[in-house]
This record gives sequence, C-alpha cells and structure tokens, in this order.
Amino acid sequence: MEKRTKIKRVVLIGPESTGKSVLTKTLADYFNEPFVSEVAREYVEKLNRAYNYQDIEVIAKMQIEAENKALKLSKEWLFIDTDLLITKVWFLHLYGKYPKWLDKAIIKAPRYLYLLCNFDLPWVADPVRENPDKREFFFNWYKREIELYKYDYVIINGQHENRLRNALKALIH
Repeated sequence: MEKRTKIKRVVLIGPESTGKSVLTKTLADYFNEPFVSEVAREYVEKLNRAYNYQDIEVIAKMQIEAENKALKLSKEWLFIDTDLLITKVWFLHLYGKYPKWLDKAIIKAPRYLYLLCNFDLPWVADPVRENPDKREFFFNWYKREIELYKYDYVIINGQHENRLRNALKALIH
C-alpha cells in the first residue's frame, strides 16, 4: 500500500482536442512508465447508440479500475489521460447532477499534479468529440474543479515539442 501512495499520479485534463492523449503517451514513454488511456473515449467508440447517464457512471467505475491496474505497474510515475473530474463535469453539464460517490472517489485518489491542457491547439474533429465551440468554457470549468479540490496544477500551452517541453518543465522542477 505504501508503494501506491509514493507514485506520482499526473492527470492530463482539458477540453476536447487539446493534445491530452498524445501528451499522456509521450510523457509515459519519456519516463518509461505506464499510462491510463481515456476510458470514456474507448467506451463511447464501442457503443452503437448515444451514451446516457448510466454509461457515464460505468465509465467512471472503469476509470477507477484502469487507474488501479496501471498503478500496480508504476515505479515512480503514472500518467492519466483524463480522470473523474472530467466525468463529474460531464454529468453536471449533461444531466445537472452526478452520483454522490464520485466526490469521495475524487478525494480518495491522490494526485501529484494536474496538467491542464490549454485550447491553443487547432480543433481536430472526430466522431467522439462534441464541443468545438465550448473549449474555453470547459477549460475554465475544469480549472475551477481542480481548484475546488485544492489540487496542484500547471496550465500547459504550446504547439508540438513546446507542449512537451512545458509539461516536462512542470514535472521536473
């Protein structure tokens, strides 16, 4: 159990199409550590219908399970492509409510740092992305949620290699 608390869990969070997935994998490769891919994307891509409230709750539980599984493989770092804060925001945005167990799960998961990816990258459409015109809105909402839970965060800006350089600078200070 002690090993688990010493792992530096870094969450990449931000609006859609801000490079979270690429940066998560790149950081994991750089440090030769595991990462948790975006569970929601994988789940929704497999649905043959629109997702609903129950699906988002399933996604949240799958997110916890994926993180716990990857944690067992970590030596020092664990990189997480989105987490329960984004899930909470989606619940609130779409349904105006969220399961109360989610707050406890968010508080229970220790975080070393949030890398809040800015929306300074061009929008790239794909079948799962929904809000090209709301990136600033969600960026600000995620920032408020991070601050609400009193987690440390750094805003990650820049294109291509600069984005990676800025993320590494935040991690190796």
